[in-house]
Amino acid sequence: MKKILTVLFHRATIAGVAIFVQLGALVLMIGRFSKYFPLFYVFCSSLSAVVVVIIATGRAKSASKIAWIMAIMLFPIFGGLFYLVLGKTRLSPRMRRKLETTRLHGEKSLDSSEPILNELEALDPRAAGQARYIQNHAAYPVYRHQYSQFYPVGDLAFPAMLRELEQAQRYIFLEYFILEEGLMWNSILEILVKKAQAGVDVRLIYDDLGCIFRVPKDYHKKLEALGIKTARFHPLKPMLSPSLNYRDHRKLMIIDGHTGFTGGINLADEYINAVEKYGHWKDSAFLLKGEAVWSLTVMFLAMWEYVRGEQVRLDDFRPGKLQPSSEQNGFIQPFADNPLDDETVGETVYFNLITRAQDYVYINTPYLILDNEMLAALCAAAKTGVDVRLMTPGIPDKPLVYAVTRSYYLPLLESGVRIYEYSPGFMHSKTMVADDRVAVVGTVNLDYRSLYMAFENAVWLYGTPSVLQIRDDFLETLQLCREVHLADYQSIPALHKAKWSLLRLLAPLL
Repeated sequence: MKKILTVLFHRATIAGVAIFVQLGALVLMIGRFSKYFPLFYVFCSSLSAVVVVIIATGRAKSASKIAWIMAIMLFPIFGGLFYLVLGKTRLSPRMRRKLETTRLHGEKSLDSSEPILNELEALDPRAAGQARYIQNHAAYPVYRHQYSQFYPVGDLAFPAMLRELEQAQRYIFLEYFILEEGLMWNSILEILVKKAQAGVDVRLIYDDLGCIFRVPKDYHKKLEALGIKTARFHPLKPMLSPSLNYRDHRKLMIIDGHTGFTGGINLADEYINAVEKYGHWKDSAFLLKGEAVWSLTVMFLAMWEYVRGEQVRLDDFRPGKLQPSSEQNGFIQPFADNPLDDETVGETVYFNLITRAQDYVYINTPYLILDNEMLAALCAAAKTGVDVRLMTPGIPDKPLVYAVTRSYYLPLLESGVRIYEYSPGFMHSKTMVADDRVAVVGTVNLDYRSLYMAFENAVWLYGTPSVLQIRDDFLETLQLCREVHLADYQSIPALHKAKWSLLRLLAPLL
């Protein structure tokens, strides 16, 4: 009974019921008005028609347009209103102004990397074009001779995180989609509390929806009482709001501006395989040391300004002169992506890496929900002789999303793409590597929500030892995978294929 009451009175349940009631009331009101007031019926239908025109002529991806237009055609009376409330892929003017202010504030503290870009241009003009795109459209510079380390599983990254946190002297910044009490978070929290008591500036941002079933409602207040400055990203409210669509999916751990971690792992026990949820959890983390960590620091502080509404003097957090330590060859460029504008940085970086690959491209992704352009890029690369390989989960965390992922297999396989499912469990790593030269590691999934509606971050790499670490991990992990063959999907019943087609059509709405 206690568990039932806990579920019934959980804030997620209350918010969900409240939103459902609002939706029901809206439908009922429109239904009533449409019945008794023909003019109102005409007005709503006309509004839906206008919205369809707006969608059709907008800059959204074609698959997203088709999905929303179909939904509005099926429900013409209230479809247009639902799109205006929940379907917009751009932030409200107020949110855009606020984020624009904080982003510009952050950009001013990032130095141009034109000399390094020129050096890369002489070495590889195509790679320089990618780096220049990131600098020009995401405002993050490229760095030379930094230290990086790729961790193929969270189990290996966790001890390194604890060691680096113990060394903090000035500040610790954490930004995560998920955190949950357990071995991983409690071990980190113990260090955070100790450091805060010693005068270290400790700050944490976590996504409220990502943690909705993971931490208590007022957990941020508990952390504040422990000396940890805490902010929740877009707290869940029992009302219809476009902000529900936009989540903070980033994973950042920054120590004193000179050491940073990112990658796919959150701060919960399944990410280090201390507990088992969906078999073995295959994830990755990435350690970065040197000047490039300043870009991660600016990402965090810009988000801190947005969620807390506090102006920050960025120069106060610049690290002192860094001691040269284990510098490596190659180029490193951390970057962030957000739904602030129409520039899909994460997707463009992935797209360029795929289309410019000459020998191979290997991709890890937990979710495979592709728009037409990305699907065409993967198929075209395979058809022209590039060895394109995808690795997806063998055990899913979300059955519906897993079904959508598999619905893309047939056209990919027919084009020559090789697909592998990670048999021991769930593949949560987000990496892409090509031609032994270039790679991307971070938080960006190959799905609509991650590419278009979430705040994300990643690191672009060229010619670093970590590029080969990412490649080697992919090839070694193949030994644990089941390869999916074209024959497996050619013999699938027509009804099943029809279900997949419908899922792909509606995928942008998931």
